[in-house]
Amino acid sequence: MLDWLDSYHTFSFGGYQDPRYDGFRSLRVLNDDRLAPGKGFGAHGHRDMEILSYVLTGTLAHRDSTGDGGLLGPSEVQVMSAGSGVIHSEFNASEGVEVYFLQIWIEPAVMDLPPAYHQITCPAGEKQGRLRLIAGPKDAVNGDMLAIHQDARMYAAVLDATGSLTYELRAGRGAWLQCATGEVRVNDVVLAEGDGVAVIDESSLVMKGDGSGASEFLLFDLP
Repeated sequence: MLDWLDSYHTFSFGGYQDPRYDGFRSLRVLNDDRLAPGKGFGAHGHRDMEILSYVLTGTLAHRDSTGDGGLLGPSEVQVMSAGSGVIHSEFNASEGVEVYFLQIWIEPAVMDLPPAYHQITCPAGEKQGRLRLIAGPKDAVNGDMLAIHQDARMYAAVLDATGSLTYELRAGRGAWLQCATGEVRVNDVVLAEGDGVAVIDESSLVMKGDGSGASEFLLFDLP
């Protein structure tokens, strides 16, 4: 337990290991992290993983051994393709405000690629009442979207208390929905902040605001 980190792990990660929950399809890690001001993860290495950071509040500072880096604020997203190996660090860039972000790892379909880093801004208005594609395979993204080396897609959405969205899931695909803020109803399951749900053998997802205010969530469409 670290006094500067409040972290909840959806799947086995670090000191938390549970063989029942080692990931879902190609989604390997989904951590809900809150970093104290000025604190963070020092330089450490990864390889063969698509690592995304989705910032909800505060400012996150990224640096890596490719020479890339930058600051991420609310509604900004980064992907680091670790590929053949990369060293990186993530810190709360503020001396007075906590940073809240989701750390996501997706297993790539191709190994040992050159490391790469990309960052985009996704204003709240682009997610309001719609599923905004944030990341996906190269042939499915364009403009301000992140390309990953896997046939997976990550969407973000913001729903008000009466909002509703429908998503059609192709045969053989699975989905994971993670509620980041507020509450959202997925078919007949209500998710509160920090909750997630795995979806299999469903052709359609209906997502609704749960009547208690705005909610923000991520939807993963997975092979």
